[in-house]
Amino acid sequence: MTDAPRGEPSRWLTAVIDRVVHQAPRVVSVFFTAPLPVHEAGQHVDVRLTAPDGYEAQRSYSIASRPGAEHLELTIERLEDGEVSPYLVGELKVGDKLELRGPIGGYFVWKAGDARPLLLIAGGSGIVPLMAMIRHRALVGDKAPARLLYSSRAFEDIIYRAELDRLAGAGDGLMVAHTLTRERPAGWKGYGRRIDRDMVRDVAWPKDPAPLVFVCGPTSFVETASGLLVDSGYDPSWIKTERFGATGG
Repeated sequence: MTDAPRGEPSRWLTAVIDRVVHQAPRVVSVFFTAPLPVHEAGQHVDVRLTAPDGYEAQRSYSIASRPGAEHLELTIERLEDGEVSPYLVGELKVGDKLELRGPIGGYFVWKAGDARPLLLIAGGSGIVPLMAMIRHRALVGDKAPARLLYSSRAFEDIIYRAELDRLAGAGDGLMVAHTLTRERPAGWKGYGRRIDRDMVRDVAWPKDPAPLVFVCGPTSFVETASGLLVDSGYDPSWIKTERFGATGG
């Protein structure tokens, strides 16, 4: 139930921005033409910025695009006290170039063909690597049953909202459950609280056969969700976690 060490990073390469899409008030998806190896669903890349005076800053961002996609997609949340994300979210434009290296990571990945039921739990921008898994599953027609429990602050903060609705309605065994922890629109039919024992009991798979679980989000969210799963009888070895981002339940 602990995070595994990252893989060794590759060399830095230059990527050109092809498109910038606003996903939520503080979130954008940036699409690159990037000369990187094909990634696995759940991996990340490092991004490096270099100022005119030579000062460098780098951060890791999960890959949102499915393996083999034409463009590499990174979905980035603006952190108000961040050193890198305010520039990436507010300043990038088509034609700009960034330095990337990757893909990195071999622990928090899902590969099509694993027949175990798939349980995905996301808080805020923790949806990003899980979205790569969902997209990968849909594209290859994988029939492993899958459930997503996604916690957001408010309706407008749900990243990939329309795409998730479409994929959940495709009838291929994906179920999506949302919870909104702060603001809910009139007529909201999802959950309306922080993730808790009853919510996990509603959404989580039975323990036989053993499911495969990925939990991603801020540290406190990941610890809460993982603890609730273990308390409900899940074996810790079934649960893979990734901690990052500032939003969520």
